[in-house]
Amino acid sequence: MKAVFIKGLGEIEVKDVSIPKINSKEVLVKMIVCGVCGTDIEKIRGESATPLKLGHEVTGVIADVGASVKKFKVGDRVFVHHHVPCYTCYYCRHGDYTMCDEFPKNNLDPCGMAEYFRVPEANVERGAVLKLPDRVEFDEAALIEPIGCCIRGLNKVKINVGDDALIVGAGPIGLIMISLLKIFGAGSIIVSETSSFRLSAAKNFDVDAAVNPINEDLKETVYKVTDGKGVDLAIIAVGNAKTIPQALDLLRKGGKLLLFGSPPIGDSLIYDANKIFLRELKIIPSYSTTEIETNMALKLLKLKKIDALKLISHRFKLDEAEKALKLAAESDKTLKVLIYS
Repeated sequence: MKAVFIKGLGEIEVKDVSIPKINSKEVLVKMIVCGVCGTDIEKIRGESATPLKLGHEVTGVIADVGASVKKFKVGDRVFVHHHVPCYTCYYCRHGDYTMCDEFPKNNLDPCGMAEYFRVPEANVERGAVLKLPDRVEFDEAALIEPIGCCIRGLNKVKINVGDDALIVGAGPIGLIMISLLKIFGAGSIIVSETSSFRLSAAKNFDVDAAVNPINEDLKETVYKVTDGKGVDLAIIAVGNAKTIPQALDLLRKGGKLLLFGSPPIGDSLIYDANKIFLRELKIIPSYSTTEIETNMALKLLKLKKIDALKLISHRFKLDEAEKALKLAAESDKTLKVLIYS
């Protein structure tokens, strides 16, 4: 079978490898769709601290089940989450599931960007494999993981009905955030994006203001929309720490910043700590998702509360993975890029 691997810094390759063997408590999945995530690009560039496996936004059909597996059968349509916490350790008991030491250790074999992948016993037994309802397409289900990540982030900042929000970045994550903010009952939604293609996409999601900060005054727009007070919530949906200081300055007193986009290793944040103290600003990071949120994401897709198909801009075959990943990394004219087996 074919699978995609990181060959070296900035390089990937599609290799022929053996189909993984499963034990009695595991399942084998034939990949149908795998989304390209920004963290995949970071891994290829050597900027990520997470496991160097490509592909984790995956859906497929179960091709084989271990003898002890009772919840699934061959032919089941599924979404599979690549990481799963233990739910019993110190961090899990405090609700910090993605900080669990077991969380990054459980992963798909050889990766999600493969014709077939083995789902570890822990993932099968702890709820990381979700059956897909007939009304949820594979393409839609490939967005379950990023939608789940966004739900977790918004749950952490505890947004209130009517809160005004600024989203920095209108890629797939920024657009998902717009959809969820509307579901959560947010007030005005302002988007900041330098790509004209993505800014246009944000406007199609019916935001209150969409600003290119290079040639427009973002501060003026924010203060106009919020009657001069600043936003209740700013969401950093890009992996660039340079956007954080400006977003902090656009928060109201007591406002919250959700650090969602993953900054590259070594990316520094310089900001006046006195401002954080006197204005009681809150910086809340959110990394990844758990089965709690992936189930919520699946339900939203089933109920058609999120139009996931609107987020997809490009589709490629698995043997075109290099082209797909290069486009996702270098072009500002993409949204969600999908790879098919």
